[in-house]
Amino acid sequence: MIEVRVDSIRVSLVSAHRVVVLRDVASPRYLPIWIGPFEAEAIAAELQGVRAPRPMTHDLLKNVLAHLGAQVTHVLITSLRGDTFYARIFLDVGGQVTDIDSRPSDAIALAVRTQSPIYVAEEVLAQAGLEPDPGISLDEEDKLAPYRDFVESLDLHLPGDEDAETDEDAE
Repeated sequence: MIEVRVDSIRVSLVSAHRVVVLRDVASPRYLPIWIGPFEAEAIAAELQGVRAPRPMTHDLLKNVLAHLGAQVTHVLITSLRGDTFYARIFLDVGGQVTDIDSRPSDAIALAVRTQSPIYVAEEVLAQAGLEPDPGISLDEEDKLAPYRDFVESLDLHLPGDEDAETDEDAE
């Protein structure tokens, strides 16, 4: 099992689906998983600390488990068959460990709410994981470089700037 964390949630420009990107905590490997927009919002809201006025579905599940004395120990993305990922939620119920079949998106949404570890089976990461090209930097400053170059190339004159050449001066 490889421990991962939610790296980001991306929006598809061609469909209503989202991609949750999981990142291996020990290496630069990523696992993208297509999920629905509601599950994406549930994960993003929790990661951003947004609270709904009433419990949403994953909050309800967390509350039910707590009320019953069950604790989420971890979730595991177990397999990939065709284009479908499978997951299991592992619970400690009174000292006995049990696991429940789940969609990965629901398992991840519950894991972020309970602050439980998220794991991916090694074979799943080997099959569907991605590693960035060594020539590509993922540094935040490098991501902004094309925009910085563009902004610096603009010739902007602010109102009231006496040193700026106006259209009338250029004629």
